[in-house]
Amino acid sequence: MTMTARRIGAVPWPAVRPWLGVAARLGLAAVWLVAGGTKVGDLAASGRAVNAYQVLPYDAATVIGAALPFVELALGLLLLVGLATRLAAGVSAALLVVFVAGIASAWARGLAIDCGCFGSGGQLAAGQAPSYLPEILRDLGFLALAGFLLTWPRTPVSVDGWLAGAPVEDEDE
Repeated sequence: MTMTARRIGAVPWPAVRPWLGVAARLGLAAVWLVAGGTKVGDLAASGRAVNAYQVLPYDAATVIGAALPFVELALGLLLLVGLATRLAAGVSAALLVVFVAGIASAWARGLAIDCGCFGSGGQLAAGQAPSYLPEILRDLGFLALAGFLLTWPRTPVSVDGWLAGAPVEDEDE
């Protein structure tokens, strides 16, 4: 006879998953809104931060650095309201993979830079040590949030849910 143990008071996954999705969506939205908001005031500094990685020509780094805060803000707003959540999560995942690769590349090449993720970034002053491992681990955590939303994009309290008109629990995603 096979017996399965069920914890008393355990909450079933279908009841928890939508609310974990809300937490993932709002958490990732906050990340993008803060990251973009801290850079939008000084687009030249954002360009210098991208250039510090030394992987792109100066002009390309400047353009990407100037555009990146607006992309981050757009992703943050889409995730905040829950509109095009899977698309926003996919773009988020792609950006985070690029960020992790860039930080790992800077680390492997012995560069001493601040990633510029939540500020101006660029070359560190003499005597300052970069913190690459915590930055990579942080971005991998954000990537996990994006992966969750890629798998289960529909969440309560979202424009996506309102447009679909069906409760999240009734869906087969």
